[in-house]
Amino acid sequence: MSIKNRSLGFVCSLALMFATASLAAAQVSRTQTTSGAAPTFRPVPSGSKMKFEGVVIDRTADTFTIRDRTRTDYQVRLTDDTSIKSKGGFLRGGKKYPVTDILRGLIVEVEGRGDPQGELVADKIRFRESDMRSSITSEARVRPVEENQEKIANQMDELYAIAQEARQQVAAVNDRVTALDEYDVQAHVAVTFRVNSAVLSPEAKQQLDDFATKALASSGYMIEISGHTDSTGGEAKNMRLSRDRAESVVPHSRGTQ
Repeated sequence: MSIKNRSLGFVCSLALMFATASLAAAQVSRTQTTSGAAPTFRPVPSGSKMKFEGVVIDRTADTFTIRDRTRTDYQVRLTDDTSIKSKGGFLRGGKKYPVTDILRGLIVEVEGRGDPQGELVADKIRFRESDMRSSITSEARVRPVEENQEKIANQMDELYAIAQEARQQVAAVNDRVTALDEYDVQAHVAVTFRVNSAVLSPEAKQQLDDFATKALASSGYMIEISGHTDSTGGEAKNMRLSRDRAESVVPHSRGTQ
């Protein structure tokens, strides 16, 4: 184990950071989210009385967007005084409906006046009962699909943010790796293990504690850890033992991170 001046980090952590970034980047590349352009509406002159027919293509709490036969969109505002009824019925009076029943896909006839914001403040809204039934059926089918699409879009946004963070981590690690030649070894410690063992002795733990104290006294450093064995035994066994010995040292170095 040795201390190298300049920045903090473990060499063994590089592979994990690269793998995380590659996975996140690969997942993000499969799907991209796009943001649509803000809708545009044809303004209604303030105070002008207008009446037109079209289909509801969007709905909020107090407004909805209607598209007429020429594919022109208007913003319609609902108020407590807006009369909403179906056409026909007993004595052609029609059935009253609440504002919440104005659904996307409903073909409506709107009458009202323009306000200073260019919206049409609706006085009357009329529609056929058959069109209302059709819009209810359509809304029941479309809404679950849209909610699922919104959920997926939110998940992709979150995944993209994770990928961005991973890329920043990789960039920071790359800067450290690029500048490795500029580090100077300031201290070195070697700890020994019993034959075929990766367990630290009390003496070895004390050596590592003293080493960590020196590291903490530095303004910036990098710790490099490596494990070794003697030449006896098979290559695969010695490789595992070397790795286990290096890993047993890591917990005693975490106090310096």
